[in-house]
Parts: sequence; C-alpha cells; structure tokens
Amino acid sequence: MSENVILKEKMVSAPRSSGVYLMKDVQGRIIYVGKANNLKSRISSYFSGKDTRPMAPFLMARVYDIEFLTTSTEKEALILENNLIKRHRPRYNVTLRDDKTYYHLSLDPTEKFPRLQLVRKRLNNAALYFGPYPSGLAAKETLRFVQQVFPLRSCRNRDFKLRPRPCLEYQIGRCLAPCKGLVDEESYRKLVESAVSFLKGRRRELISELKKQMDEASEKLNYEEAARLRDRIAALEHALEKQNVDWGGEKDQDVIGIHSQEDNYQVCILFVRGGKLLGSKSFAPIKVRTDITEVVSSCLTQYYESEAIIPDEIIIPCRLPDEKVIVEWLTENKNQKVTLTLPSIGTKNALLNMANENALNIWEAAHKSHQQKDAALQILQEKLSLNKLPRRIECYDISNISGKHAVGSMVVFQDGEPDKNSYRRYRIKTLSKPDDYAMMYEVLSRRFARGENLPDLVVVDGGKGHLNIALFVLKDLNIKIDVIGLAKEERAIFPGKSVAKKKAGKSEDRIYLPGRKDAIYLSAWPQALCILQHVRDEAHRFALSYHHQIKQKDDLLSMLDDIPDVGEARKKTLLKHFGSIKKVKEASLEELQKMSGIGKELAEKIYTCLNK
Repeated sequence: MSENVILKEKMVSAPRSSGVYLMKDVQGRIIYVGKANNLKSRISSYFSGKDTRPMAPFLMARVYDIEFLTTSTEKEALILENNLIKRHRPRYNVTLRDDKTYYHLSLDPTEKFPRLQLVRKRLNNAALYFGPYPSGLAAKETLRFVQQVFPLRSCRNRDFKLRPRPCLEYQIGRCLAPCKGLVDEESYRKLVESAVSFLKGRRRELISELKKQMDEASEKLNYEEAARLRDRIAALEHALEKQNVDWGGEKDQDVIGIHSQEDNYQVCILFVRGGKLLGSKSFAPIKVRTDITEVVSSCLTQYYESEAIIPDEIIIPCRLPDEKVIVEWLTENKNQKVTLTLPSIGTKNALLNMANENALNIWEAAHKSHQQKDAALQILQEKLSLNKLPRRIECYDISNISGKHAVGSMVVFQDGEPDKNSYRRYRIKTLSKPDDYAMMYEVLSRRFARGENLPDLVVVDGGKGHLNIALFVLKDLNIKIDVIGLAKEERAIFPGKSVAKKKAGKSEDRIYLPGRKDAIYLSAWPQALCILQHVRDEAHRFALSYHHQIKQKDDLLSMLDDIPDVGEARKKTLLKHFGSIKKVKEASLEELQKMSGIGKELAEKIYTCLNK
C-alpha cells in the first residue's frame, strides 16, 4: 500500500473529537505532535492546503503515518500534547531548551516562626514565593538585605528545634532568637508581615506603617524599639531610591518578547512584580519553520507547566488560536484568574517593546558568540592539524587519593559549549593502587568499546604518557579519531618560592600531538586555547565532584560501622528506612528513636556519632 493511500485512510478514519495527533516518518520516529478540538478537521487542513504555516510542506513531505489519541476536552489535549513534546522532542515542534532553574525566595506562613530561604523548585503549595531573580547573586543580595532589615531566623527547622542557645546571628543583631523564646509570636509575626510587604513591592505603604509604629513606640517611651524602626525605615528609603525601573501598578506580570529571523526565534521573558521590573529569562534560540503564534503558544505551555510561578497577567506579542484553552489551563494551575493581554498603547506596550528589544539583543550576542566559537574551532583544526572541524570534543580526567575512591570523568562540548546531558562518569573497577595511566586506559576502553556517537576530537588531561595511552586504546579498537594531550605547566617547588619548568617566554598550557616531540602553545590564539582550557577544567570539576561524592558516602558508611551495636542488619534497616546514608546523617534524634528495633539509647549513640 502506497504512503499516500495510508495517509488518506488516516484522514478518513480520523475521529471528530478533541485530542492529539502524532505524525511519524518512515522509520516510525515521531516528528510532530499537535492538538485539535476536532482531529478530523485539523488533519484535513494539511491535505487541503489550508494550513499555511511555513513548515507544513516540509512536514507533509516526511510524514508516513499518523496516530491519534483522543481526550475528553481540549484542555486535556493541551496537557497531553505538552507531555508528548517533552518526552519525544519531535523535530518540527517548538521545544524550549533551558538548563537554568532560577532562584526564588520562599516563606511558609503556616510555620509558627517562618523563615526566608532560597529555593530553586516550588515544593510547598502553602508557601509564598518571591521572584524569580535574574541571578543567584541578586537573590542572595536580596535575602541578605531582608535579613539585615527584618531579622528573621535563618536556621533550618532541625537546628531551630535542637539549638541549645542563641546562635551567632542573634549576637550580631540579625535574628531575634525565637528558638529560645526571646521574642513573642505576635512581634515576630509583625516582622514577617513587613518582610512580605517589602518583597511584594509594597514599600511605600510599608514605610508609612513603620513610621506609625515608630511614633507609637516613642509615645510609650520605648526608645530602643523606636530606634530600631527608625533604622529600618532609613534602609527601606535608601532601597526605594535605588529602584530605577518602576512601572506602577500592583499586578504581577510576565512579558513575553520574541525576535524572529528567518527560521530562528529568540524568546525573552521579563518579570514585573508589583510594578517593579525584577529581571529577565531567556532560552536557547528555537530553529523551526513555523509561525510566531505556535512559538508563543508552546512557550506558555512548556514554561508554566514546570516550576515557574504563574503571574496574574501575561503580556504576549500576538493573539493565539488556542488562547481560550491556555487561559483556562493557566487559571486552573494558579487557582486564580490569569489574563493574556496583547497591548497596543500605554505602559504595557512599552514593556512589550522592551521585551522584544531584549530578545533582539540576546539574539545578536548569541549569534556573535557562535561566530567567534566557529572561528576558534577552525583555528584549532588548522593549528593542531586535525582531520575534522572539532565540533564534538570529549575530554577525560582521573581523580583519586592514593588510588582510593578512584573515578574518571568524560565531558562533552558541542560547538564550543558544554553538552551536560552527554557527560559520563566512571568508577574505577580494576585498580586499588595509584596508577593514572592504567585508570585512564580503563575509562577510555569502557567508553570507546561502545563505538557509538564518536567525537571529532579527544582531549586527555595530561602529557605524553596520557596521550600515548589514548592512542593505544583507539588503535586496539581500530578507531581513528584526532587525539591531543593538554598538560598544565609543571612547577618545581623550592623553599619560599615556586619556579616553573617551562620554555623561555612560555607560561601557558602545553598541547601534545601524536608523533610530535615538542609541545604546541596557542597563546597567540587565546579564543582557541580558551575552549580547550574550558573543556579540561570542566572535566576536572566533574571528576572531582564525583570523587568527593564517593568518598563522602564511604566515609559515612565507615562511621556507621564504627558505632557500637550497629551491625550489618541494623545498617541495612537504617538505609532502607531513610533511603540513603546522607538522610541517615540528617535525621533528627526523634526520627531515629521512632524506628522499630533501634530504641532510645542506640538512637542517641547513632545521632551523637554522626553529628560530631
């Protein structure tokens, strides 16, 4: 049966209900996922030419089969479509790529003495969340300022319950020590309300309220409290003066800006909270032949389906065909009315223009960076006499202490950027004594025995010895790939000074090539050298972090072995109950005492030994 006949049969048999359709190529791979209120009508539009999107002809030229999944409502179809896109990442769908999770400040008002903390994920529905903040530094500075002005506790709940005396934060005036009852619940609650008002942007109202409290304290001759309120007001007024971008209004808003160029789209989201512009978030450029409505629609569903906080209003650059169902879905997730606004004049239009301008700037900066990285890769190919342009680079490193807890790392760079999904780590299985060459041999053998997704260039962290090991492994496996060794400058240490063993006038990393005696230096081409250094440093970081993780786990297990009356059976019971050795260490005394077979006396021994 011909492909055309199969597709026409699919069109005829398509259900008239709402649902999702999956388009597949001749290999059975899903290349597009779409939703529709009427699947039959939607599929017919592809064949009749009513679908005018730029990608439609390219898509239909590759479609071999269509699968249908029906749903009860269009909203269910929206959710299912989003889940399928995230799972399969079809070629012709818009997919947001972002490896950053932005910081928020979180406060749980249901606690007796709430505390502010930095979080990346929204895990507690009862808590209040403030942000997102454009960087970790901005979030930490905000938290530091709030704690200086509003001295809320910063300790974890476990420490709060078990603390024997007030901590250093109390001594320096950044906490009121509710852990030891040095502040009553009502006074602490007022402090919490003030901090929340500040973070929500209601700063002028907060200053007025604090001035009123200061006057009341003065009338009652409570001059110490009045002085504290005076200092708090001064700090808030100073912070208000530094607020450069204030758009007015009380709503929390997100503004979606887009820059399009040919088949590329750059998305930028501005965050406006209580009329204050807090920051922005951008994503990797989206390359797909489609129209702006599909890009905006996909951004809304994919971004707000994750841990992102849904604002009261989202300003968008165009009207959407599925706007009604998206608003319904957003409102249900927020448990509060959400509006999508397309402005034409006024403040909201100015915000939209600013978001679009930011998207353009991000696109231009990324495009320039991409060109610079391409130029650097071409320099590497030329100066190192590589057979191929090193678009995919793999780097390997070993980390151990006298052979113990030995691990290896593999990091991957694609077009000069880290591809963290492709990173791999190896625990050395064949050696217990220090032997970097043998460990490197094991890691490379295990990696290249798979023989899949081979790189254009292999970098080993080390000199000629490590390079020869890599060449030996690849020769044994009959694999032809460019290999280099990247060695740091060697230093001989003498009393009182460090003298570098180096060639005259050279102080940078050395690059060793197969069949060449002398090292190569790339100091004249810093961009090319920077890529290799970044790859090497990332491999070292990744190996070291895994080594620390293994060592810490073994150290904690050794601590359990050293506790009297804790044998293999009780150790297994503890690990099974808490899930990991780390959670055993973090467990409170009360949690340990509640375990069957442990008892009060043994729980105290375990808690004391693990918390020395």
